[in-house]
Amino acid sequence: MKTEQAFLKHIKAHQGILIKVSKIYMDNAIDQEDLRQEIIYQLWKAYPKFKGESSFTTWMYRVAVNTAITFFKKEKKRHLFERFSDKVNVKQVEMNETIDEQLAVFYKAVHQLNKIEKALILYTIEGYAQKEIAQQLGLSEVNTRVKLKRTKDKIKALIKKQGYEF
Repeated sequence: MKTEQAFLKHIKAHQGILIKVSKIYMDNAIDQEDLRQEIIYQLWKAYPKFKGESSFTTWMYRVAVNTAITFFKKEKKRHLFERFSDKVNVKQVEMNETIDEQLAVFYKAVHQLNKIEKALILYTIEGYAQKEIAQQLGLSEVNTRVKLKRTKDKIKALIKKQGYEF
């Protein structure tokens, strides 16, 4: 039987997943924290059904991405889309290092992607193979490869539109 302590140990060990998913899907700290809490709640609800057929991190990513995709769907759907349509004002964010600025530009571009594109980028950043990404998202490998190529091209175009080059 799975215990609360075991669950909390897993969450603590893999809290980086929560941070990454929330930063990919939400554009401000308050919404990111709300999403992290919702992901933890959904993980807790699903934890008794986790059979260990995949690694905990693979299962956690699947739950986290699915939760992010449906986050606020019922109550705050309109509010969420208004937030996604707002552009991150990089000038308002105090950045002391070049890497911070590059990350801000990247996240600004990512916030303009659709839900599946965000998941593709998240899994790619995490080093998942295209076959694994396809399985996680329920897509064919060919479709995953095509969507990933288009998503990367879209991010490049969005970043270029912000005045940055590769």
